[in-house]
Amino acid sequence: MKPENFVIPTLPQRTPAKQLIGGLLLALAAGLLFALGLLLSGMAQPAKVIGFLNLAGLAQGEFPGAWDPSLAFVMGGAVMVTLLAFRLTPARAGQQRQPWFSSRFELPQQERIDAPLLQGAVIFGVGWGLAGYCPGPALATLLVGGRDVWLFVPAMLVGMWLARRMAR
Repeated sequence: MKPENFVIPTLPQRTPAKQLIGGLLLALAAGLLFALGLLLSGMAQPAKVIGFLNLAGLAQGEFPGAWDPSLAFVMGGAVMVTLLAFRLTPARAGQQRQPWFSSRFELPQQERIDAPLLQGAVIFGVGWGLAGYCPGPALATLLVGGRDVWLFVPAMLVGMWLARRMAR
Protein backbone atom coordinates (compact mmCIF):
# COMPACT_ATOMS: atom_id res chain seq x y z
CA MET A 1 0.00 0.00 0.00
CA LYS A 2 1.43 3.36 -1.02
CA PRO A 3 1.34 6.43 1.26
CA GLU A 4 -0.75 8.20 -1.41
CA ASN A 5 -3.58 5.75 -0.63
CA PHE A 6 -3.84 6.94 2.97
CA VAL A 7 -6.41 9.61 3.66
CA ILE A 8 -5.22 12.09 6.25
CA PRO A 9 -8.01 14.14 7.78
CA THR A 10 -7.54 17.87 7.66
CA LEU A 11 -8.18 19.70 10.87
CA PRO A 12 -10.65 22.57 10.99
CA GLN A 13 -9.32 26.07 11.53
CA ARG A 14 -8.89 26.65 15.24
CA THR A 15 -8.57 29.72 17.40
CA PRO A 16 -5.09 30.35 18.81
CA ALA A 17 -6.20 29.16 22.29
CA LYS A 18 -7.64 25.91 20.91
CA GLN A 19 -4.54 25.46 18.76
CA LEU A 20 -2.30 25.94 21.82
CA ILE A 21 -4.31 23.51 23.96
CA GLY A 22 -4.42 20.97 21.13
CA GLY A 23 -0.67 21.28 20.67
CA LEU A 24 -0.02 20.85 24.39
CA LEU A 25 -2.29 17.82 24.63
CA LEU A 26 -0.65 16.28 21.57
CA ALA A 27 2.80 16.95 23.08
CA LEU A 28 1.70 15.35 26.36
CA ALA A 29 0.35 12.27 24.58
CA ALA A 30 3.50 11.98 22.46
CA GLY A 31 5.70 12.36 25.54
CA LEU A 32 3.78 9.69 27.45
CA LEU A 33 3.92 7.33 24.47
CA PHE A 34 7.64 8.01 24.08
CA ALA A 35 8.26 7.36 27.80
CA LEU A 36 6.29 4.12 27.65
CA GLY A 37 8.27 3.03 24.59
CA LEU A 38 11.56 3.80 26.33
CA LEU A 39 10.54 1.79 29.38
CA LEU A 40 9.19 -1.21 27.44
CA SER A 41 12.13 -1.34 25.02
CA GLY A 42 14.81 -1.36 27.68
CA MET A 43 16.28 2.01 26.68
CA ALA A 44 15.73 3.17 30.29
CA GLN A 45 17.78 0.30 31.74
CA PRO A 46 21.36 1.57 32.20
CA ALA A 47 22.88 -1.93 32.14
CA LYS A 48 21.17 -2.68 28.80
CA VAL A 49 22.30 0.64 27.31
CA ILE A 50 25.88 0.16 28.48
CA GLY A 51 25.77 -3.38 27.05
CA PHE A 52 24.71 -1.90 23.70
CA LEU A 53 27.38 0.81 23.77
CA ASN A 54 30.07 -1.76 24.70
CA LEU A 55 31.34 -2.46 21.19
CA ALA A 56 34.50 -3.99 22.67
CA GLY A 57 32.20 -6.78 23.87
CA LEU A 58 32.02 -8.00 20.27
CA ALA A 59 35.49 -9.47 20.73
CA GLN A 60 34.48 -11.48 23.79
CA GLY A 61 33.49 -15.02 22.85
CA GLU A 62 31.06 -16.05 20.10
CA PHE A 63 29.20 -13.33 18.17
CA PRO A 64 27.75 -11.05 19.53
CA GLY A 65 29.88 -11.71 22.62
CA ALA A 66 29.17 -9.37 25.52
CA TRP A 67 27.64 -6.80 23.18
CA ASP A 68 23.84 -6.43 23.39
CA PRO A 69 22.47 -5.65 19.88
CA SER A 70 18.80 -5.48 20.93
CA LEU A 71 18.66 -1.69 21.14
CA ALA A 72 19.70 -1.42 17.48
CA PHE A 73 16.28 -2.90 16.62
CA VAL A 74 14.60 -0.35 18.90
CA MET A 75 16.39 2.50 17.15
CA GLY A 76 15.63 1.00 13.73
CA GLY A 77 11.93 0.82 14.63
CA ALA A 78 12.00 4.45 15.77
CA VAL A 79 13.58 5.54 12.49
CA MET A 80 10.92 3.66 10.50
CA VAL A 81 8.08 5.30 12.46
CA THR A 82 9.68 8.72 11.99
CA LEU A 83 10.10 8.24 8.24
CA LEU A 84 6.46 7.14 7.93
CA ALA A 85 5.28 10.12 10.00
CA PHE A 86 7.22 12.58 7.83
CA ARG A 87 5.83 10.94 4.70
CA LEU A 88 2.24 11.14 5.96
CA THR A 89 2.45 14.70 7.31
CA PRO A 90 -0.08 16.59 5.22
CA ALA A 91 0.86 19.38 2.85
CA ARG A 92 -1.39 22.41 2.66
CA ALA A 93 -2.51 23.58 -0.77
CA GLY A 94 0.49 25.00 -2.62
CA GLN A 95 2.69 24.86 0.49
CA GLN A 96 5.24 22.57 2.07
CA ARG A 97 4.29 20.00 4.67
CA GLN A 98 3.52 21.48 8.07
CA PRO A 99 2.61 20.13 11.50
CA TRP A 100 -1.03 19.89 12.59
CA PHE A 101 -0.79 22.19 15.60
CA SER A 102 1.75 24.75 14.41
CA SER A 103 2.22 27.01 11.43
CA ARG A 104 5.66 25.56 10.62
CA PHE A 105 8.32 23.07 11.67
CA GLU A 106 10.96 24.41 14.05
CA LEU A 107 14.21 23.44 12.36
CA PRO A 108 17.73 24.18 13.63
CA GLN A 109 19.12 27.46 12.34
CA GLN A 110 22.77 26.45 12.56
CA GLU A 111 23.88 24.26 9.69
CA ARG A 112 27.62 24.02 10.28
CA ILE A 113 29.50 21.67 12.55
CA ASP A 114 31.62 23.67 14.98
CA ALA A 115 33.72 23.04 18.09
CA PRO A 116 30.90 23.62 20.65
CA LEU A 117 28.66 21.15 18.80
CA LEU A 118 31.39 18.50 18.78
CA GLN A 119 32.27 19.17 22.43
CA GLY A 120 28.63 18.80 23.42
CA ALA A 121 28.31 15.57 21.46
CA VAL A 122 31.40 14.14 23.14
CA ILE A 123 30.22 15.16 26.63
CA PHE A 124 26.78 13.69 25.91
CA GLY A 125 28.27 10.43 24.59
CA VAL A 126 30.70 10.01 27.47
CA GLY A 127 27.95 10.73 30.01
CA TRP A 128 25.59 8.30 28.29
CA GLY A 129 28.25 5.60 28.21
CA LEU A 130 29.23 6.08 31.85
CA ALA A 131 25.77 6.43 33.37
CA GLY A 132 23.66 4.49 30.88
CA TYR A 133 21.13 7.32 30.86
CA CYS A 134 20.40 10.10 28.42
CA PRO A 135 17.80 12.82 29.16
CA GLY A 136 14.67 11.11 27.75
CA PRO A 137 15.10 7.73 29.43
CA ALA A 138 16.27 9.38 32.65
CA LEU A 139 13.06 11.41 32.90
CA ALA A 140 10.96 8.38 31.93
CA THR A 141 12.65 6.36 34.67
CA LEU A 142 12.03 8.88 37.47
CA LEU A 143 8.80 7.19 38.55
CA VAL A 144 10.00 3.59 38.24
CA GLY A 145 13.78 3.79 38.64
CA GLY A 146 16.12 3.39 41.54
CA ARG A 147 18.27 5.86 43.43
CA ASP A 148 20.75 6.25 40.59
CA VAL A 149 18.27 8.13 38.41
CA TRP A 150 17.49 10.47 41.32
CA LEU A 151 21.19 11.36 41.36
CA PHE A 152 21.53 11.55 37.58
CA VAL A 153 18.59 13.88 36.80
CA PRO A 154 19.62 16.71 39.18
CA ALA A 155 23.21 16.44 37.90
CA MET A 156 21.86 16.58 34.32
CA LEU A 157 19.77 19.67 35.10
CA VAL A 158 22.75 21.41 36.71
CA GLY A 159 24.82 20.57 33.64
CA MET A 160 22.15 22.01 31.34
CA TRP A 161 21.97 25.16 33.45
CA LEU A 162 25.76 25.55 33.43
CA ALA A 163 25.89 25.03 29.66
CA ARG A 164 23.37 27.82 29.12
CA ARG A 165 25.22 30.14 31.51
CA MET A 166 28.53 29.51 29.78
CA ALA A 167 27.00 30.04 26.30
CA ARG A 168 25.98 33.61 27.14
